[in-house]
This record gives sequence, structure tokens and C-alpha cells, in this order.
Amino acid sequence: MKNNYLAIILCLSCLFVFSQEAEQIDSKPIPEAKSFVTQHKGVFGNKTISYTAVAKETYLKNNDGEPVASLWSVAYIQDDVQSSNRPVTFVFNGGPGSASVWLHMGLFGPQLVKVDSDAKSDDGAAPFKLETNTNGLLDLTDFVFIDPIGTGYSRVIGNGKVDDYWGLNEDATSIAKFMRQWITENKRWNSPKYMAGESYGTTRAAAVANVLENGGQNMALNGLILISQALDYDGSTSMHDNITSYLTYLPSMAATAWYHKKAGRGKSLEAFVDESRDFTYNTYGPALYKGSLLSASEENSIAEKLAYFTGLDKAYISRSNNRILMHRFQKNLLAEKGFAIGRLDGRFMGDEADDVSEGPNLGDPASYQISAAYTAALNHYYASALNIEMNRPYLTSNGSIGSKWRWRTVPDGSYWEPMPVNTAPQLGKVMRRNTAMKVLVASGYYDLITPFFDAEYTFSRNGIVRERVSMTYYEGGHMMYTHEPDLIKLSNDIRKFLTE
Repeated sequence: MKNNYLAIILCLSCLFVFSQEAEQIDSKPIPEAKSFVTQHKGVFGNKTISYTAVAKETYLKNNDGEPVASLWSVAYIQDDVQSSNRPVTFVFNGGPGSASVWLHMGLFGPQLVKVDSDAKSDDGAAPFKLETNTNGLLDLTDFVFIDPIGTGYSRVIGNGKVDDYWGLNEDATSIAKFMRQWITENKRWNSPKYMAGESYGTTRAAAVANVLENGGQNMALNGLILISQALDYDGSTSMHDNITSYLTYLPSMAATAWYHKKAGRGKSLEAFVDESRDFTYNTYGPALYKGSLLSASEENSIAEKLAYFTGLDKAYISRSNNRILMHRFQKNLLAEKGFAIGRLDGRFMGDEADDVSEGPNLGDPASYQISAAYTAALNHYYASALNIEMNRPYLTSNGSIGSKWRWRTVPDGSYWEPMPVNTAPQLGKVMRRNTAMKVLVASGYYDLITPFFDAEYTFSRNGIVRERVSMTYYEGGHMMYTHEPDLIKLSNDIRKFLTE
């Protein structure tokens, strides 16, 4: 009996040692966090500003205090000022799966990459031109550019899992955690705080604003800058039988047809857009809801007006049952020239080999004609101006994130009926609880992915306080700042927003 007892003790000891060794084997080593600090000087708002750039990894920890993710950010902080009350703006792009390179090198950063303002030509290959951002806003606010986990240099570490970050709620929670951590470390709790997001970054901004009110550390925001907003996906998802999208996309089709001189001749852009708004709300909407109850003459009348606004052939529109999907519009608007137009920006054109495909087959010319310039510019700027040296590539986008993204808004096990993503109600609730928060919504007329009319549709609903919303419009696309006049106008509009 005694020998059996000793044997059991020995076995338990061995199991304990084995489990400890296994735990050590399974635990991934935590790398040392990298940080790069440089000093700079520039002219912003006609003022010479000295500032510090801090590019670094920030570790996010789990409930046990273990680092599980490394989030990369680049901050620009003005020197020689009382920073505790100075505004700070947190910036991110969209995707999901995009790093902050676009807003960093296209709008808000100290240096910007120069691309063809008129979208007439591909920017080709290196070298690309970088210019000082003469419309920068560093005189008004510090900036913190954020790359969500899986983008840029951000990644999971240790025992971290991407599942904890690649989702609507998970992403919002991690960005809110980083923001609180940054504010605490930099002693900026009393600073006015803004967020600037683009595309899915606007979806994120509304969700993060909601998360920041909870968790026992209520962080009230002073404002949101929403560039090419995408809060309610019902109005920005062109697909069969989605009546909302037929309505929200039509005015953008009209604007783009006007740009390419296929419609609205003799009229100003604004006048033609107003005409399309009126038709959409008062004629097209009721007709879509009547469906097959329309008479033949009514259907013919609608087809004629759609041809008038879109520049497409009336017979083609009739065969489409008066419902025009965006990828078909992209392919057919300039079909006689053999061009497909861009989705992110309808000004762009791509010469495709297959002229009879239903939609663009090369990809989006508004993306592939400028993405190499942005990628090269950021990497060059990091190395030459910020002295950043990392042992892994900077991912301007991560294609594997989208397919694994968790859109579910409730925990597993909870009842949930799938529906289009919509964070606009969260924004409405935040605005009503935080009566000081204001919102700037910037939309491009030629944006064929998050249409400007969808912004109007979304912000007239969802409990949003319209009196504190500024709607601005630009003669560009999704990234309207690639159009030089819009870069200037958008910068001035944001400057006004920050100072009013």
C-alpha cells in the first residue's frame, strides 16, 4: 500500500513537471517592443511648428496582464506647448484590413505622396514624388495614426489570437483600449479628443465612440471626422433586390455620368445632382416598391429617366428591370471606349482586355493605379524621415482579414438574426448622451462604393442629431484628397470643424 502511494505521488509529480514544461513550450516568447523617436520642424497653418514623431509598438494585455498584441502607431506631438489641454486626433483607415497609410500619406501626415490629381494616368513605378503637406493641421492638433491588429506592423504576440481582434466588436474594443492607454501614458485625459476614420474606419469610429463610454473609464469625444462614411451597409452594398442600394447609388451614378460627359450636359454638377435626388426620393423609390405592379407605361417612363441620369442605353436598363448594379454601371458607362471606370473613384478608367465581361475584371483602377505610390512612399518616408527599422514588411492591407472578419454583434450563444451592419444607431445614442460631440461627414461625388447620397440617407435617420453634423462634398471619390482641389478644401473644412 505504501509503495502504491509513493508511486501515485511520483506520477503526479511527473505530470506536474510535464505540464509546466508543456506550458513553457506552448507559450510564445514576447519580443521587445520597438520605438523610434525623431525631432522635426515644419510650417502648419502659417506657423513654424517643432514636433516630435514617435513611431512605436504598444503592447495590449489580456485580463491576466500578459501581452497578447502589439499595436503599431505613429504620433506627431507638438513641442514646447502645454500638451495637457492640446487636442489630439486618432486616425485610422478602413477595410477591414487596411493600415492607416492612406490618410497618413494622403491627407494628415507631414509629407504626402503626389499622385495624378485628375485621374488621367497610372502613377506607374518608382520613383514617386513626396511633398511637404502645406495644408497640414499640426498647428491645431496632435495626431496618432493607428494600424489595427494584422495591418501595418501590428500583430498578435505571445498567446494572442487574431480571433480576439478580427471582428466588429473585437476591433472596436482593442482600438478603445489603445486610445485609453495612449491618453494615460501621455497624460492627455483633459485634452480635446477626436477620431478621424475613412470607409470602414467610419464604421469603427462609431463603434469605438460607443465602447469608450463604457468599461469604467468613460472617455467623451469632442468630435468625429468621417471620410466616405459607411455606417449603414444597407445603403453601400450594391446587390440584387436591395432596394435601398438602388436608391442610394443612383445620384453617384448621375454625378459620374456627368463627369464623363455622358449625362447632364449644359447643367452644373450640383444642379444635376439635385435633380437626381428629387427623382430618387419622389419617383424612383415609390416605383421600386411597387415592383411588378407598375404598368408598362410607368416602367418605360422610369427607364427613360434612368437613361437620362446614368447615360446608359435605355434598352439595357429595361432589360435590367430598371435596377442597375454598380459593377455593371462601371463596365457599361464607357463600354464604347473599352474602359471600365473605378469603384473607389469613378473618374479613374482602366483599359481591360475583356470588353464584354459583366463587371471590371482587372480590379479597381482607382486602387491599382495609385496603391504602389502610397506603399513605396510610406516605406521610404519611414526609413528616411522617421528612421524606422523593422524586421518584417509593413502591410498596407491584409487580404486574409476580410474573409475571417466577425460581423456578428452579439456573443456566441445569443440569438442573432443576420442583417446589414449598421453602427449609425450607436452614433445617434452617443451624440445624445454626449451633447458636446460634433461630426463632420466628408463625401465625394464620384465615390461609387460609399455613395454621398447614402450619407444623407443614413444621417437623416438613426437618432442622429443633425444640428451637430456638418455635411461636406467634393469633386473626387472615396479618397477625395487625391484630387488636389479637394485636398485643399477638405483640409480647410476640417480646420474649420476643429476651431468652431
